[in-house]
This record gives sequence, C-alpha cells and structure tokens, in this order.
Amino acid sequence: MALFFDSDWFEAKLAERGLTRAALAAGAGMGEAELALAFKDQREVSAAEVAAFAELLGASPRDVAEHAGVSTPLPSANALEARLVRIEARLAAIEAALSRRGAS
Repeated sequence: MALFFDSDWFEAKLAERGLTRAALAAGAGMGEAELALAFKDQREVSAAEVAAFAELLGASPRDVAEHAGVSTPLPSANALEARLVRIEARLAAIEAALSRRGAS
C-alpha cells in the first residue's frame, strides 16, 4: 500500500476520463478544499470516497485505496449506499461534461 496520496496517478486518471478535480470532489460529495487537502496528503479519504473515486475514474476500489494511501478498509457499504455512490458519481460526470460543453 502506498504511504502517501499519489496525486500524479489521480491526475492521470482524471485526464484519461476528461474530468477535473472539481468533478471528482463533487462525485465524492466533497468540497474542492477537502479534495485539495487529500491531494496534498493532509486529509485521508473515507471508504465511501474511495468507492466514488473508483466509479468516476474507472478503477478498482483497491487501486484507488492504494494510490490514495489510505489505511481505511476497502468500501463494504450496503447495496443501497453503494448504488447511491455510483449514481452520484455518474451525475457528477454528466454535470462536468455539460459544464465543458457550455464553456465551449
């Protein structure tokens, strides 16, 4: 397991998906300031945030947890909570795409 938040890995995954940090934060129900702290390794991400990041980034929760340097157990939320996290992640991705189109 990584001992620190691997911001380069997260930036690469965001770029692959055409997403921004703002979309990642929104998808995980975090503020941008909270996400910035995680990227600076000054805030640990929760299991629910790991699950949301995984959904948005198209990565496994295990990979996300490893690159986030978390000591929190992998997500084991009940089915309803896991479904809600996936829906929120999809919504954030849609909002980010619409935002990019509106800025063009």
